[in-house]
Amino acid sequence: MGKYGKWIGGGLGWALGGPIGALIGFMFGSLFDGMQSGAYEYRLPHGEGAYAQAEGQTYTQPGDFVVSLLVLAAAVMKADGKVLKSELDYVRTFLRQQFGEEQTRQNILLLREMLKKEYDLQEVSQQVGRYMDYASKLQLLHFLFGISSADGKVHPKEVEVIEKISVFLRISPSDFKSVKAMFVKDNYNNYRILEITPDASDDEVKKAYREMALKYHPDRVSHLGIEIQEAAKVKFQELQAAYISIKKERGIK
Repeated sequence: MGKYGKWIGGGLGWALGGPIGALIGFMFGSLFDGMQSGAYEYRLPHGEGAYAQAEGQTYTQPGDFVVSLLVLAAAVMKADGKVLKSELDYVRTFLRQQFGEEQTRQNILLLREMLKKEYDLQEVSQQVGRYMDYASKLQLLHFLFGISSADGKVHPKEVEVIEKISVFLRISPSDFKSVKAMFVKDNYNNYRILEITPDASDDEVKKAYREMALKYHPDRVSHLGIEIQEAAKVKFQELQAAYISIKKERGIK
């Protein structure tokens, strides 16, 4: 597989096993043979364990997050029967901003191969869900909706696939609706983002915002690196904008 296989192997961590490991291994056999030695090697800072732990909590590794994004992104992109250039550009832009041009080029090659393959969405999603911390799952969900909306609209079949992924990841229905509301707009959009209804009291609005601010704060994905943390600020800003809109609407001080 060449050294890129070692790089992605280090980055995968827990993903080396199970259905994701089988999928990646199958594709790398032909895709990356003969790459230059040492160019893309990556080692986990926490050794060879399946996932990192600190203070009793599970932390997703950056490489795990990216591979999870690529595998699940491919499923979303294929959901409506066509893969759009705008969707590929969205993924490419995100990867380039986070990891640079060369690593992005290799990951896009991997994504293109994934788009050609059929795999069990439930199995790969459940594998991700077993080891990924909850804050990272929410960030992953946000990226999947971002891919779906890259062409300016969210296709119902893509939403259906994202909802299935959300269930397999064991994301709560209220959190799914909150993230969805950041992309699929309606008259009650701001309330859905805060996971409340329009008949909530002003005090309930304030309490909901405080709780959601803790849940969506970018520091909760700081273990994925500064680049992912910066990307998470977009989701946090959507939450803040929803709260400000409700405050203005109600005249809350």
